[in-house]
Amino acid sequence: MIAALEFESIKQAAKHFSPLPSLSAVMSFSGKYQLESQENFEPFMKAIGLPDELIQKGKDIKSVSEIEENGDNFKVTVTTGSKVLVNTFTIGQEAELETVTGEKVKAVVQRDGNKLKVSLKGIESVTELVDSLTIVNTMTVGGIVYKRTSKRI
Repeated sequence: MIAALEFESIKQAAKHFSPLPSLSAVMSFSGKYQLESQENFEPFMKAIGLPDELIQKGKDIKSVSEIEENGDNFKVTVTTGSKVLVNTFTIGQEAELETVTGEKVKAVVQRDGNKLKVSLKGIESVTELVDSLTIVNTMTVGGIVYKRTSKRI
């Protein structure tokens, strides 16, 4: 009986404390990230129809991505040399997004924990916040997987 009463008083006291954050807590994407490495850049860009001259110009540029996250609203600005690509969207709602080739496409971005997922004209894109300093963006088209790893700056 005493043990049951002690347990009840502990349960009551515990209501006044906030739970510890989960290790799998969702992190914020907000911040600036610089491209560190990329795999399969040229084959992917050829597959989506980017001209060879632009592929050669872009392959060694360390792009900078700035992500602003406010609840479910996102603004993503990617600066590659003199080209600036800006996309704004709300998770789960259709938005007009500009692709790497400059095309505007309607799509819905979904969030799954620390991943943002979207399908743009046959390109599957997953952007994952791996840890507080690293974002990995993987784009797949026709069996070609293009992987970009960026670090917070």
